[in-house]
Amino acid sequence: MAEIDEGNSELDNFLMEFYIPDYIFIGEGDSETEIASHIPVCPVIVFVNSRSGGQLGGDLLITYRSLLNKHQVFDLGEEAPDKVLCRLYARLEKLKLCGDGFAAVIEKKLRLIVAGGDGTAGWLLGVVCDLKLSQPPPIATVPLGTGNNLPFSFGWGKKNPGTDSQSVKSFLEQVMKAKEMKIDNWHILMRMRAPKEGTCDPIAPLELPYSMHAVQPVQRVSQSDSENMEGHHTFRGGFWNYFSMGMDAQVSYAFHSERKLHPEKFKNQMHNQSTYAKLGCTQGWFCASLIHPSSHNIAQLSKVKIMKRHGQWEDLEIPHSIRSIICLNLPSFSGGLNPWGTPDKKKKRDRDLTPPYVDDGLLEVVGFRDAWHGLALLAPKGHGTRLAQAQRIRFEFHKGVVDHTFMRIDGEPWKQPLPLDDDTILVEISHLGQVNMLATHDCRSKSVHDPSTHSGSHDDGDEEEDSAEEMEEEQRKFGAADTFRIPDEVDIAHLA
Repeated sequence: MAEIDEGNSELDNFLMEFYIPDYIFIGEGDSETEIASHIPVCPVIVFVNSRSGGQLGGDLLITYRSLLNKHQVFDLGEEAPDKVLCRLYARLEKLKLCGDGFAAVIEKKLRLIVAGGDGTAGWLLGVVCDLKLSQPPPIATVPLGTGNNLPFSFGWGKKNPGTDSQSVKSFLEQVMKAKEMKIDNWHILMRMRAPKEGTCDPIAPLELPYSMHAVQPVQRVSQSDSENMEGHHTFRGGFWNYFSMGMDAQVSYAFHSERKLHPEKFKNQMHNQSTYAKLGCTQGWFCASLIHPSSHNIAQLSKVKIMKRHGQWEDLEIPHSIRSIICLNLPSFSGGLNPWGTPDKKKKRDRDLTPPYVDDGLLEVVGFRDAWHGLALLAPKGHGTRLAQAQRIRFEFHKGVVDHTFMRIDGEPWKQPLPLDDDTILVEISHLGQVNMLATHDCRSKSVHDPSTHSGSHDDGDEEEDSAEEMEEEQRKFGAADTFRIPDEVDIAHLA
């Protein structure tokens, strides 16, 4: 019978429902199996980014290890989740082959908890996607970042949690009661011509976010590798929440640059959010029409094409006033705002728009003129300029007045160089797959497969059609997982 460590001998009955015994992690003999004294209802593996949330990540790590088996709680600063999960599932498989029924129960009931920012959560989601497990475990997210859009979308809140024992027990109870939901994930491909001078090594000429990979130039890899074009740099990656470009990403870039220079000033969530708001002012986001020329607007920077549910590529007309465009997967942006809202009946009928389901294989494409436009999201039925819903979207950048723009994936921004000659930079987003999330029963994310979300949805209430003028005016580091690869069955040559 598996023994509980002496340090955990005082576990109460509640915590035993999450507890995984030592022998699941540590094998004392190749052929030796043990019988567990108690089968947990909700066995968990916990991943904590000890660097997130200032001191909170470290404190949370200590609390989880004091309440559960220390072998089921991992510090992401010390060990990557792919190594942990590969080792665990190899051990479970070995035990099952030895006739251990308890190991099979653990595998079936296992749930994952990840504590960190959206980047940390996305890292784990990607790893689980990569493993292609027969029974992939669903994931609950603890908000330890600044925006916390992923946790907020699935009902786990957006404020940094308490780190004391009672707070952790309360969260564990929510995990036990949570429901499972699917979430779409999205592949992003970016291609630009390699510099004519200098090294041809695949070093990105920009500070890419955690989820983007440089793909080696064609000279360094097999001729059959179709992810490259001769003389081009290719980057691939992906996201779970959003891709954005323009003014909002510029503000985010300023925030992240300031945090890199002075990390000691960014250990408090309220301070971080206040600094973010101030940068929005200093970057001119509230007076964009005066400070930022129209050459910075999306329509002047890029040609945009979309592919709807079925059919061919078609041009997407972007109003000339739009300075920021967001391709949104979840109903949460910038710390909990919902840019898409819920289209009213006329919008559904005349423009074929639907509520923002997280598992329908569609991105919501939304535009903003400036921060004042964004403040409309604070209203009960406020939303941005709804441009389209699409299963694929393509941006083509040609030579223009400006030499760079700003882009952002799930809160991670970078400064993107633009063509200086007749070259084209391509960014293309396409649906990749899905992963299992854990959600509270009153979460804001909605599933297209849940009948209650269809009957219970609320319209914006705006029954009047937009006028022609209104339509013209109205028309945001870890090494990433390998999940954001283009599927084998997709012909890369047709992506660009």
